[in-house]
Amino acid sequence: MATLEDLKIPSITEMSTDQAIEHLRQLRLSRRVPVKKQSETTTKKKAAAKATPKVTKEQAAELLKLLGG
Repeated sequence: MATLEDLKIPSITEMSTDQAIEHLRQLRLSRRVPVKKQSETTTKKKAAAKATPKVTKEQAAELLKLLGG
C-alpha cells in the first residue's frame, strides 16, 4: 500500500521560507473559483430594456409639434 513517503513531495517544514510561501501561493491560485456566467434571463432583460419602440409618422409629427419645431 502507498504511503505519504512514496509521493516524494517535500514537507512544508522542510522547505525554506521563500519556497514555502511560493508553494502556498500556487496552491491558492489553483483553487480560485471561476467566474460565473450570466444567466439567460438577465441577458434577455437587458436586451428588452435596450430595445426602442418604433415611432410612427404621426407620433413623430406630434413630437415635433410639442418641441416647437
